[in-house]
Amino acid sequence: MTRIILDVDTGTDDAAAIMFAALHTGLELVALTTVNGNVPLDYTTDNTLRIVDFLGLSAPVYAGMPAPLVRPNPTRRPESFPTPSVWGDTLDLPPAHSSPRPAHAVDFLIEYYMGPAGPETILVGLGPLTNIAAALKKQPHLTRRIPALYVMGGGHAAGNVDSAPGSEFNIWVDPHAAAVVFASGIERIALFPLDATHRACVTPADCDALEQAGTPVGQAAARFLRKRIHAYNMVQPLERPDTAPVHDALTVAAIVEPGLVQTEHLYVDVEVIPGLAFGRTMIDVLRRGNQRPNTQVALGADEAAFISLLRRVLGAAQQA
Repeated sequence: MTRIILDVDTGTDDAAAIMFAALHTGLELVALTTVNGNVPLDYTTDNTLRIVDFLGLSAPVYAGMPAPLVRPNPTRRPESFPTPSVWGDTLDLPPAHSSPRPAHAVDFLIEYYMGPAGPETILVGLGPLTNIAAALKKQPHLTRRIPALYVMGGGHAAGNVDSAPGSEFNIWVDPHAAAVVFASGIERIALFPLDATHRACVTPADCDALEQAGTPVGQAAARFLRKRIHAYNMVQPLERPDTAPVHDALTVAAIVEPGLVQTEHLYVDVEVIPGLAFGRTMIDVLRRGNQRPNTQVALGADEAAFISLLRRVLGAAQQA
């Protein structure tokens, strides 16, 4: 069984990934750390606790960084919007009854990875990389203790930020943190950009199948994924209408099923100079630079295999 720690900014996408990680028999979810991202830290932490309580998990939750390392925080509070966000702000689950642990997420990551179990536990970054970069800056020896880091973020031929069209949201929120991570020297970094995740989308029929499975998890997952499809139709239409990527779940699924994605070992850096390219992942797909490759980059995905796995795990599993 593979041990993992999830670093999340939980909304509907992270929720599906947490469910998958908790319910797949080949994974052991050790802990979750929360970070500012899609919504502020108090929302991401509350949503994470809602998922943990809903699933009956014993994995502890640690709240982390409330803002990016350097740039002004671009995250807005949901109550500041004139209408409810189509992405969803508070998960449609019962209120949490548990609380985050008192330790800060950055300190937890340092203590855990410097301890005996660290070199046996994959770290998965599903939101902005602020917590992970802060931990690396505070304890540089972590680069030799983290056996593998899976990151959902970035894009080569795709972006999803209006003010920086070539950038992806997770990296754009804190590009300085992402730059620290990719330059850190961690031996195994795997990046799951929009180029891969946009090729592995769910449909309304997939949501129907999850709901018809009749399990609480399947029904909750169907609600979350329908909300994502609605959001993409409204705000970020894809080439195929009525579909939505489940970025974070694909990233976690590739840990247990590496064949779900096609990867290349490439050099990755991040643009931190303000402008149209701010937050863009600079991926040397043409191998024209003289930099040594530092990241396994997923540039394609097997949609049918991923959706089949997602439906099997979320549709058949019962929470504890």
